[in-house]
Amino acid sequence: MNAELVNEVRLHVLRTAMEALPVPSAPESAAVLGVSEEQAIEAYRQLADGHVYVLEPGDNIRLRMVNPFSAVPTAFEVEAGGKSYYGNCVWDAVGIISLLGGSGHVKTICPDCGETMLLVVSQHQLVRKEGVVHFSVPAAHWWDDIIYT
Repeated sequence: MNAELVNEVRLHVLRTAMEALPVPSAPESAAVLGVSEEQAIEAYRQLADGHVYVLEPGDNIRLRMVNPFSAVPTAFEVEAGGKSYYGNCVWDAVGIISLLGGSGHVKTICPDCGETMLLVVSQHQLVRKEGVVHFSVPAAHWWDDIIYT
């Protein structure tokens, strides 16, 4: 498949996610970009194989993760640039804020005690930073099961 087309699909999906719109399916991307559904499905597969995006398990036309954005609700609610998003994890949630100008906040739940936590980022600096970030899976193994991670 043409690398230019894969990149065009990648950018279309990312721009859509950045607008806080629903992540498009492969057929929806195909319609917008004027390519065949088969081409869009193949581009989604290549993007997933390259760890750029993550397909919904058992589904070759829907994306679960448009890194750093989540296409499904998660415990990492992000507000940045006047819009609301979901991050896949705290790392991605802070990444969304950075990608969208560097100011915003992440609301999440402490997995230990269940209390609400708020991380505030201003001008690319973490200014409210209670708690500890813990990754139960070492970074070298994140892609072994990225959805669990």
